Amino acid sequence: MKRILILTMLALTGLVGLQAQRPAHVPAPRTPITRVQPNGDTLTVLLRGDEHHHFMMTTDGYLLREDAKGYICYAYYTPKGNIVVGKRRAHNADKRSRCEQRYLEKTIPNLMEDKR
Repeated sequence: MKRILILTMLALTGLVGLQAQRPAHVPAPRTPITRVQPNGDTLTVLLRGDEHHHFMMTTDGYLLREDAKGYICYAYYTPKGNIVVGKRRAHNADKRSRCEQRYLEKTIPNLMEDKR
């Protein structure tokens, strides 16, 4: 009898623990967030989405992802809907080089532009 009581208490404790780990159903904050790159540079990003689909983008609309080294890089969607992380590290619009700006115009679609 004592064994059944202990097993029941352990099962209930486990269920309560699993319930506490459920995601909060809240949208991403609408205000810009400053992130620090591993090399010390700062980047202002916007978080968008919900618990099912979320992403990060620059304040002027370019999709971002973190690479394997922890740097935030420009990214883009493939025709199949997958996200590919580019090799260029992201910078705020006022700190982009001319070369980086040309790369963005030719390679990475802007999420804030009108899709006509």
